[in-house]
Amino acid sequence: MNAQPKGRCQAERGIALISALLLLLVVTIFALGMFRSFGVMEKIAGNVREKQRALQAAVSAQQYAEWWMAQGGNAASAPVACNAVLSANLGQGQICSTASKLTSAAAIVDPWPAAVTYNPGNNLTLSAAGGTNTYIRVPQFYIADLGVSADATGEVYQVDAMGFGGTTSAMVVVESTLIVKPNVIDRGGL
Repeated sequence: MNAQPKGRCQAERGIALISALLLLLVVTIFALGMFRSFGVMEKIAGNVREKQRALQAAVSAQQYAEWWMAQGGNAASAPVACNAVLSANLGQGQICSTASKLTSAAAIVDPWPAAVTYNPGNNLTLSAAGGTNTYIRVPQFYIADLGVSADATGEVYQVDAMGFGGTTSAMVVVESTLIVKPNVIDRGGL
């Protein structure tokens, strides 16, 4: 008969419980870490989405400004000391005699004291609280006359455009330089 001493059996009784509890603790910490990383990834994805929305809004305003210039907006509007916000959706536009001076701190409060707002298709929903289908501000553009081109055959303009996403932290500014020459027709890539 094989009899085990009583002291050895009593010493082994708690090791299985302690091992199981330690394994459960490790698995719980691992699961909590995974859930936390999923939350961070969700926030990152939301921020990227808002930046893309802001970029698309800014690019649409920039493209409209360039189209307006190509359609003769520069002929109808001589450079002025801009001091008002106009609406492209009402057929308004302006070319400013000075380049824009935009700082990131000023952009949130009052982006450009003189600009042209552009609501593409009049379908942007504005909201102070933000949300899924809302924008904090309507995109804006600012056109500055930089003077005569180097070859003296046209006029050089700087087009700055700004778009916002659903939050004030999702703001994008894009800039382009445009040379407009007389009697040159843009056929839209034909």
